[in-house]
Amino acid sequence: MTIDVADRRPEPRADNQDPDLFGQTPSQTVGPFFHYGLPWKGGADLVGQSDMGARPELFPEAHYVLNLSTPTGTPAGEVIELTGRVFDGNGVPVPDAMLEIWQADADGRYFGEPGSDPHFVGFGRAATDEDGRYRFRTILPGAIQPGHAPHIAVSVFGRGLIKRLATRVYFDGRTADDAILSLVPEERRSTLIATAAGAGVWSFDVVLQGDRETVFFDL
Repeated sequence: MTIDVADRRPEPRADNQDPDLFGQTPSQTVGPFFHYGLPWKGGADLVGQSDMGARPELFPEAHYVLNLSTPTGTPAGEVIELTGRVFDGNGVPVPDAMLEIWQADADGRYFGEPGSDPHFVGFGRAATDEDGRYRFRTILPGAIQPGHAPHIAVSVFGRGLIKRLATRVYFDGRTADDAILSLVPEERRSTLIATAAGAGVWSFDVVLQGDRETVFFDL
């Protein structure tokens, strides 16, 4: 018996995503895949050779392709630890977010600019742990120019975020006359300011939604 395939073809559709052809696709979200491929061993330590950055229990050792960077020398400036937690709108810690930082060196110059510190790249990545906590070891940045207080640019990646969230970390007591911070309503500025939490330790929490939501900037 011969079957004429042409006779069984569906009628042409104006849209090849017609539900009669494929049905409704399942709801999707972004992530969580950050622990698997983006943080790397030592990626959160901008001044040393520790393992800070990736979570070893979620990131197999075989995937440490980048591993630890080769030190070129000791960066100049005050070594600090920047640490905090990432919370959702209900105040629940986010255990699978990732933070990136980008900053100037101790003299306020970005890597590659004339006169910048050749031993300080100024870029790092850190995954949050099961309690939503992240940690970076870095240098206290200098002011990049008059009218800009010392700060660290932060990008937040997480489940359900189509685009990264961009914000800044300023340091308590070092925020005078900042052109960007002055644009933020005064009652919201505290969400951008890290506070001292011990010798060389600065605390900065990120809140993704809700009444205490961190101020995020359009890119």
